[in-house]
Amino acid sequence: MNANALRGVLLVTLAYALVGASFTANGLLGDYPYAGGQALRYGAACLLLLPLVGRGGLAPLRLLTPGQWVRIAALAAVGMVGFNLAVLAAERTAEPAVPGVVVGCAPVVVAVLVPLLEGRRPAPVVLYGALLVAAGAFTVQGWGRTDLVGLGWSGVALVGEVGFTVLAVPVLRPLGPKLLTFAVCGVGAVEAALLGLLVDGADFVRMPTAVETGALMWQAVLATVVGFVLFYMAVQRIGMERATLYTGAIPVAAALSAAAVGEATLGLPQAAGGLLVGAGAALGTGLLTGRTGRTDKAGRTGKAGSTDKVGSPEHAGRADRTGRTDGTRG
Repeated sequence: MNANALRGVLLVTLAYALVGASFTANGLLGDYPYAGGQALRYGAACLLLLPLVGRGGLAPLRLLTPGQWVRIAALAAVGMVGFNLAVLAAERTAEPAVPGVVVGCAPVVVAVLVPLLEGRRPAPVVLYGALLVAAGAFTVQGWGRTDLVGLGWSGVALVGEVGFTVLAVPVLRPLGPKLLTFAVCGVGAVEAALLGLLVDGADFVRMPTAVETGALMWQAVLATVVGFVLFYMAVQRIGMERATLYTGAIPVAAALSAAAVGEATLGLPQAAGGLLVGAGAALGTGLLTGRTGRTDKAGRTGKAGSTDKVGSPEHAGRADRTGRTDGTRG
């Protein structure tokens, strides 16, 4: 594995670890209106990114086509706001581990879907790694009580998770990680606010308490700004299929953080699941073989084993979008 790809692995691992560690903060927002909390979170993230992007850095947004704006709106609606709603709906009749396990299959879906959309065959080593990661996530979280409705909404959450990654690929090249994160957070904040007005009226947002403010800032700064940025940076280095393999770090980090604050204990399932996740991610990204896929600036993966120099990366980080403790994304 070349140095650029190794940096990509480190970036995406940190991104997902931040998401998993954010579950403790997310649990403090149980009494805050969902849509209002999401609107505040994404709105704050957008404002925090503005000085990093700079006025001149916004110029590429004016060059986007209507179709690209539709894609960004769909990314925010499906992969951020919609994903969270689906997880919440699933947990009405299913235990949190159920949507967590279903969403944990995202690396398998992405490993198959992204190559097919690009007119190439899925890479067997990435697919095998994705299967190990999914098995590891299941081992860490376990299964739980559910019904068909809970399973259905868990499937919708899986679609949202996959949509968050797949929809981002074509707009990552013209915008870069930083500006793409800025755009989707701004659009996501507007969508969440409109949803809140529709569902809760004027009560969709209220002044948060000191504890809720701290939790919202954790989500905005670490799980969203840093997380999204690191993820997209990693995508530019190792490709979308390989970056998604590291979703398995989320339940592992969640289990570790919960144990650190005394909310849970670690056992053999968590240790075994962590090893499976690590083995799958290492296999799929070439850490075990020393061979990785060449990626371009849009995050597309080429022939395995190539060490061609990729374009300059900027940032990434798909992070927590739900605030739940189900092993998905914080």
